[in-house]
Amino acid sequence: MKRSLLYSMLLAALVMVVVPSSFAQEVTPDTEVSTDKLGQTGMKFLTTSLDARATGLGGAVTADEGFANSNALFYNPATMSRMTGQFSVGVGITQFIADINYNAISFAFQPQGGNYGVFGLSFMNVDYGEIIRTRIDDDPNNPSGFLQVETFSPTALAVGLGYARSFTDRFSVGAQFKLATQDMGSHLINSDGDSRDFSVSTVAVDFGVLYNTGFRSLVLGMSARNFSRELTYVSRSFELPLSFQIGLAMDLIDFTSMDPNMHSFQFSVEAQRPRDFQEHLHVGGEYTFMNVLSLRAGLAQAFVQDEEQGVSLGAGLKFEVSTVSLRADYSYTDFGVFDSVNRISVGFGF
Repeated sequence: MKRSLLYSMLLAALVMVVVPSSFAQEVTPDTEVSTDKLGQTGMKFLTTSLDARATGLGGAVTADEGFANSNALFYNPATMSRMTGQFSVGVGITQFIADINYNAISFAFQPQGGNYGVFGLSFMNVDYGEIIRTRIDDDPNNPSGFLQVETFSPTALAVGLGYARSFTDRFSVGAQFKLATQDMGSHLINSDGDSRDFSVSTVAVDFGVLYNTGFRSLVLGMSARNFSRELTYVSRSFELPLSFQIGLAMDLIDFTSMDPNMHSFQFSVEAQRPRDFQEHLHVGGEYTFMNVLSLRAGLAQAFVQDEEQGVSLGAGLKFEVSTVSLRADYSYTDFGVFDSVNRISVGFGF
């Protein structure tokens, strides 16, 4: 039965990676020209990586058991089931491009030593700053053709409730239901003073599985994020940025004679199929010394043309004080013509 399960998961991996990229491209009948389906989804804030460790690894964390804490809710909820303590908290701050700031916090609780699974909560919000609102101006004395009327501050928020459980010492599943909202504020729509509230909300679902193959430390993970119904914003319909991930992770020290209590080198590779972008790979590596200091490097958009195709670098510290486990991580991501992105994450568990 275990072998049959492994074969099924490997077959799913093959389908995701090998199936032609027709889902990411289409040929228009009038021109017979292939066009990428870019920018076809809404609420893109749901795809931003919020954890410094994950970003330092290039986002290749779907099969990474190092995420056996509350922050697994942002990547593969099934990994949360591998928690060793009873309680976990994670906090993340991301200084994104265009002066956009992301804040995230997550909680996980494992009652009765995991006999009833692991329950989790996640929160994230986005601060877009102030944006100047304009309207069309037909005054011939105004050569610009528009007027600046006010400033407004868009916001976005996602709140999730997750659950994960290990059914055997090798196989785990997890899921998260989250309420996502994006608010563009209330604006005047005519000269009579009438206004409209420009906001949209929906419930989305994430789920994932994690499987220890039994070959040394090799782990296979799969996840799907942002399942939701189609939404309508004013008069235009759109879908959430649904994506499928499948990855492998392994400690390469297994192939050496080095002491695994002193050294580890976690290597992860992951294939991702987004709804609004071409298929690509995430690749990451993490060297850890004495289970305390970690140095990381990763590539988030391997073999594709995108501004986020530069190398991500990161570092982290993890140590224990009495019965409390503490962790702190930092990552730097090259964003091409945009400013670089810095992330800081801290967490603790007991």
